[in-house]
Amino acid sequence: MVINSSSNDFTLLRGEEVIKKDKCSTGSYILLKNGDEQQWMFKTPKGEFRILGKTTSPVWKRPDWAFVEEGLPVPSLNHQSRYEYGVLGDYALSLGDGYMIHGTLYQRFLGLPVTHGCIRLNDENLALVYKSLSVGAKVYIF
Repeated sequence: MVINSSSNDFTLLRGEEVIKKDKCSTGSYILLKNGDEQQWMFKTPKGEFRILGKTTSPVWKRPDWAFVEEGLPVPSLNHQSRYEYGVLGDYALSLGDGYMIHGTLYQRFLGLPVTHGCIRLNDENLALVYKSLSVGAKVYIF
């Protein structure tokens, strides 16, 4: 799989054969600051990655920045408010360091740089990618 973070599109390949080419969403490059304490740059990492794991019905464990972004107090690491169900789509493929290929509730924004670093796909493309890529498959992001 090849992801172009400049044009916000992806190409799914089997060998040299193109299986699917369509839009996706990648990092927004927005900088979020929590006073002088912490800051986060929401960019999609570039380079060669491998699928490290695959999950069905993934649950999002909200990181600290998700609370800061909403102006909410940051809860303890395992507080129930950190867990959100149904926001990542039916599948997630892990690239490591918290970055994933997953679905979105906001499909109208596909093709735009709006994520916090993950790669978002529509439901149909996510299902195809999930079924096509095995753990260990290469993902190139540029």
